[in-house]
Amino acid sequence: MKLKKGDTVKFLAGKDRGKTGKVLHIDSKAGMVTVEGLHMFKKHVRPKRQGEKGEVVSLARPVDVSNVILVCPSCHAATRIGHSISNDKKSRVCKKCNASL
Repeated sequence: MKLKKGDTVKFLAGKDRGKTGKVLHIDSKAGMVTVEGLHMFKKHVRPKRQGEKGEVVSLARPVDVSNVILVCPSCHAATRIGHSISNDKKSRVCKKCNASL
């Protein structure tokens, strides 16, 4: 998986198409990404203690990694990710402006 936690991504499909957000969690086995503030769903939570009320909580749900694309921090464009090797270190590179990610 080429994305990492903390990257800024743009949604390509779904109800939040075109919006951007920060990656909170990555599940590389399932190929899913959770993005902060996007793909939100409501969940009804039961009261845990007596006298407490139940509530409705909004949660960010995971989305397939194929539905998001990285936004380059230097050129601010949605871009693919390349790799370059220099000084025996492999680093991620923006395909549009060749800046290091």
